[in-house]
Amino acid sequence: MDAACLAVTGAFHAHGMSVTIPENPVQDDTGLYMKLTVPVMNSQCSQKVAVVTGGASGIGKCIAEEFRKQGVNVYVIDKAEGDHYVGDISDKYVLEDFAEKVIRECGGIDYLINNALPLMKGIDECSYEEFQYAMAVGVTAPFYLSKLFAPYFRKGACIINISSSRDRMSQPQTESYTAAKGGIASLTHAMAASFAGKVRVNSISPGWIDTSYRVYEGSDASQQPVGRVGNPLDIANMVLFLCSEKAGFITGENICIDGGMTKLMIYHGDHGWTYQPE
Repeated sequence: MDAACLAVTGAFHAHGMSVTIPENPVQDDTGLYMKLTVPVMNSQCSQKVAVVTGGASGIGKCIAEEFRKQGVNVYVIDKAEGDHYVGDISDKYVLEDFAEKVIRECGGIDYLINNALPLMKGIDECSYEEFQYAMAVGVTAPFYLSKLFAPYFRKGACIINISSSRDRMSQPQTESYTAAKGGIASLTHAMAASFAGKVRVNSISPGWIDTSYRVYEGSDASQQPVGRVGNPLDIANMVLFLCSEKAGFITGENICIDGGMTKLMIYHGDHGWTYQPE
């Protein structure tokens, strides 16, 4: 039976009908390669395929829904329970299993949206382990998923990393989140160079986005140069644009969608603004 299984696996691999996860496996202490060899069931699948991390709620859910409206086959991974792949993307083996599932079922990928939300804690309370976890979710997982999918990106493929306007400004006690978002913004232009000619890589930095679609009035709205607080569609629309042929000359770019807040200069006593230190 073992010989038969090896023969079938070898035949599949020889004819390009299987894939190895990861592409370049490491050896264990006994010299065996730590890898999975799986058949590709539908390598000629014509339907576009998108992966959205953290796609069970908020911005990620909206992105997934907008892709589906375009007829895209969407794979969501999220630690929240639901009708999607449930797993913690800080875990290397979860990422490998998830990537193997996508490739086994579709044979390729067109869009990778790294959206999962890192932990936000500040320097006063954030532990070493919590900071490491934020980096794993916010930077390492996007890097490793991109690496796992690298051999299977189809022509015209795109990676979109969701950063934050906090990649360029901060509030106190936000170090873990801010560092992760700064990391993924920088990862974007590095991967754009590495994937040159194969995959376009861009990032989006949302500002204040209310995921409940609440309409704000008063100062919350008027302090925004566009006169309102953002909602998930503001981000999803840009994701779909960047993944389209209309954005074919854009790569390595970070686009801040924040209603103009990061461009608004604020001084004490100017236009009614006052600064009151705690």
